[in-house]
Amino acid sequence: MPFQTNAQIVPIFSGGGTRLSCYIGILQALNDMGFRFNHLVGVSGGSIVASLYAAGWSLPDIKALALQTDFRQFWSFSFTSLLRSGGLCNGNRLELWLDKQLQGATFDSLNYDLHVLATDINGGGPVVFNKSLTPKLKVSKAVRFSMSIPLFFSFQAFENHIMTDGVILSEDALHHDWSGAGLPLICFRLKSDAEARPLQPRRYFPLVSYLIMLTRTFMSAVSREYVHAEHWHNTIVVNTGAVSSVDFAMNSEQKQMLYDAGYNTASQIVPLKLAQLFAAKPQGAQA
Repeated sequence: MPFQTNAQIVPIFSGGGTRLSCYIGILQALNDMGFRFNHLVGVSGGSIVASLYAAGWSLPDIKALALQTDFRQFWSFSFTSLLRSGGLCNGNRLELWLDKQLQGATFDSLNYDLHVLATDINGGGPVVFNKSLTPKLKVSKAVRFSMSIPLFFSFQAFENHIMTDGVILSEDALHHDWSGAGLPLICFRLKSDAEARPLQPRRYFPLVSYLIMLTRTFMSAVSREYVHAEHWHNTIVVNTGAVSSVDFAMNSEQKQMLYDAGYNTASQIVPLKLAQLFAAKPQGAQA
């Protein structure tokens, strides 16, 4: 193999919503293969896993937490919330839950350099939260910004920004030299398959059902966007089957399937991608 098994990389967990178990499997595979990393980049559901790991949680504990947590506890709907802040749910339960798991951690207290990305719909660009830019910000707050799934979770204001889900970002925003040392980036993207589902509109509030379907279709379409040729060399796509990024009622079997998909894909593809990346580097430039 043309690179050392302890090579340093920068994993990027790009989106995912409730499919976050996939990233736990990816992290386990990276650890099992002996790769090292001090920087983690998280977007949307990927930022939840990255933040727990950066705060010192072990991978078995993160996996157990994901399997036993009922994601439906984070979901509710309110037309008042939709009209006032653009989302059926305010997202407070998710933020409070994560803050409890992180014990109130701020970016400057983490064991790793964590970078969380959200999207500013006021200016249309990425907003980055990390130890350098927002050292005293609670990590749970940044993750909440990044998890603002359109129409599901309310928009939130931060300084002059209006935050929404970080998955609505151009690829260029993700493929940044996060380490400052030119370390190889490996960007993981989750792709769900389109699937027609039985129509089950709510009896009294059919609009809610239509909004959920609209959001699911939009998020699935985003996940199936083509990877730009410029970034294909360091992007790995993980197929999550029919599981979408807004499946809050996911059961433990589905979560285990996602974990396995992440683990198996990373185990098979990461060595191939890194072999190409290191082969393309000038002699003496390998980490």
